[in-house]
Amino acid sequence: MLSTKTKRLRLLVLLSSSGLACSASGVSLRPDGSPGPQECSEKALETMKILRLRPGEAAFMEIDANQVDQSPISLTDGPIESYTTERLGTLPSMTRLYGRVWTSGPNVVIRYYEARPPDGEPIAICGVARDDRGGLKKRPDSPPGVALLTNSGAAMWIVDSFR
Repeated sequence: MLSTKTKRLRLLVLLSSSGLACSASGVSLRPDGSPGPQECSEKALETMKILRLRPGEAAFMEIDANQVDQSPISLTDGPIESYTTERLGTLPSMTRLYGRVWTSGPNVVIRYYEARPPDGEPIAICGVARDDRGGLKKRPDSPPGVALLTNSGAAMWIVDSFR
């Protein structure tokens, strides 16, 4: 069993080598702390076209691979690893999703920049997390710097840019 420190180090290495850390860090922030608009990378747009992943396609997922079936789950700003619980186009269930969380605005914002199928290599994508009401709503009892979400699951939606 790997320690939490080892898991975090491996995730950091993965994010650094995939270019995720760089692509997410250049996002401008709105006055409320939520991320501003961001274009998808050409690589992600090309990959999604090849895989026939079109904007508006979605799959259910577990928001945080480390907090499955918990209620509430707590999120902080920074990297996140999620996974799909059903197919997303040609991507099978249990595809890992790597992205970034912002908790400062009125909603939690999660943007995904990379997917890794269980039997494949990492691929560039653009996706966002949403629940059945749209954005991920923080619970009113969320402490400063932390967003509590009632449900551990949501949907990951393919997008062609982040708005």
